[in-house]
Amino acid sequence: MCEDEHGIESFDGIGRRALFVTGAAAALTLGSVTFASGSDAADRTETRTVSGTLPTGSPDFVYLPLEIPRGVREIHVAYTYEKPSVPAGTAGNALDIGLFDERGTALGGEGFRGWSGGARTEFFVRADDATPGYIPGRIHSGTWHIALGPYTVAPQGLPYEVTITLTYGEQAATPAPTYPPSRAKGRGRAWYRGDCHLHSWYSDGRRTPAEIAALARAAGLDFINTSDHNTHSSHPHWADQAGDDLLIMLGEEVTTRNGHVVALGTDPGTFVDWRYRARDNRFGRFARQIRRAGGLVVPAHPHATCVGCGWKFGFGEADAVEVWNGPYTPDDEVTLADWDNTLVAAVRSGTADRSWLPAMGNSDAHRDPDPVGTPQTVVLADDLTREAIQEGLRAGRSYVAESKLVSLTFSAAGAKGEHAGIGERLRVARDTPVTVRLEATGAPRCTVRFVTDQGVLFTSAPLPVSGSGTVEWSTTAQYAAYVRAELRHETAAGPVPGALAAFTNPIFLGT
Repeated sequence: MCEDEHGIESFDGIGRRALFVTGAAAALTLGSVTFASGSDAADRTETRTVSGTLPTGSPDFVYLPLEIPRGVREIHVAYTYEKPSVPAGTAGNALDIGLFDERGTALGGEGFRGWSGGARTEFFVRADDATPGYIPGRIHSGTWHIALGPYTVAPQGLPYEVTITLTYGEQAATPAPTYPPSRAKGRGRAWYRGDCHLHSWYSDGRRTPAEIAALARAAGLDFINTSDHNTHSSHPHWADQAGDDLLIMLGEEVTTRNGHVVALGTDPGTFVDWRYRARDNRFGRFARQIRRAGGLVVPAHPHATCVGCGWKFGFGEADAVEVWNGPYTPDDEVTLADWDNTLVAAVRSGTADRSWLPAMGNSDAHRDPDPVGTPQTVVLADDLTREAIQEGLRAGRSYVAESKLVSLTFSAAGAKGEHAGIGERLRVARDTPVTVRLEATGAPRCTVRFVTDQGVLFTSAPLPVSGSGTVEWSTTAQYAAYVRAELRHETAAGPVPGALAAFTNPIFLGT
């Protein structure tokens, strides 16, 4: 074993490997692993093992080059690493893994062949098939790279071992991908329910697309968006789950070390790179890529407490923000307050008509017992198509509900019959009386709060046990530049007193 000035050791069982710095300081490349010059013998295998230790302070990505000869039909990779005990409050070892082919590891390049993060200990790729998370396709000779991502490293270091097995032989044909249609049978202009943050077994989820689709239908959803971590490998596997009753949009959860962002409704086959931090000033490039691919940019759970989950990129490139993620918890309460501050800033700067940031909610469901559709975003759209749903979300014509049982109608009206709904502006003089009205069903014993740029200005008595009721409040544009509604449970629901049952995007008041 050898250890260089970077404190990283590597050994492949045959000879020592040097360490080379590549590009940005956040990535390092180990010495190459070589195999025989190639073989025409069908099903012959060849194996190499590499081991080493990554120290604390390791770069975000360590690349292990593989010199792949001609005649290979399958690449199989398995890895292990030690997980020593650490003191309370100290991060232990966590090592992610992925693969890039002979086209290289350039940021945003074409070489990506898959990512499983820390969800799997082994994977394979062939022309006709691949482990979930990885992309099938022909194996060409050249320099491939295994990408190791030391997510967290214990004080003792992170000893690892990677075993690469090549199988030689004739390659099968790569199947042509099929994708779900971009429209379903809608109801024309109507309110549609969706969950746009879901994980399947193509990343760290445990559910198949079929299981997710069945749960989505049971939750009363009209649309979903796929969002597996750092891979688009699931895209061809959703077509047979779509139907007249369920629109399936395709995307990715771009999982960086400085926060996660949902690429919502991108073109089929779109891969969005994640290998950068906020200080690299590269997020704008990939936000623009998401939009060019027809998607929306939605920062996910901005105040989540997991390592690397807190959002550090700002909201200048966002089309919407995920305010409510999964069961309502204290970090959602913080995000809700933070989002409300962005509305205040928009009205104070006079840019609310063009630059306010809509909110949405999603389940982020991974496995049982995570419920799909808790919460769900209910959006007013012209039809049940990808473009119409996205336009409604971008415009903020939506509210978030904890389940299919909760339905809201929220509006504001002026003295002369002027009217506006969620995400719209009621254009009235500053001193014109305005009546704000909320109709709710499915929210037993919930209180209704009307929140404005001045804070909470009205709280109702609890709704009846039937869950249905109407609440009205009078104000003026001078008193409230916008009004949004929150429905909160009367008693604690989980760790947050008065947890949300639903909330709306705002209605803006005034000229």
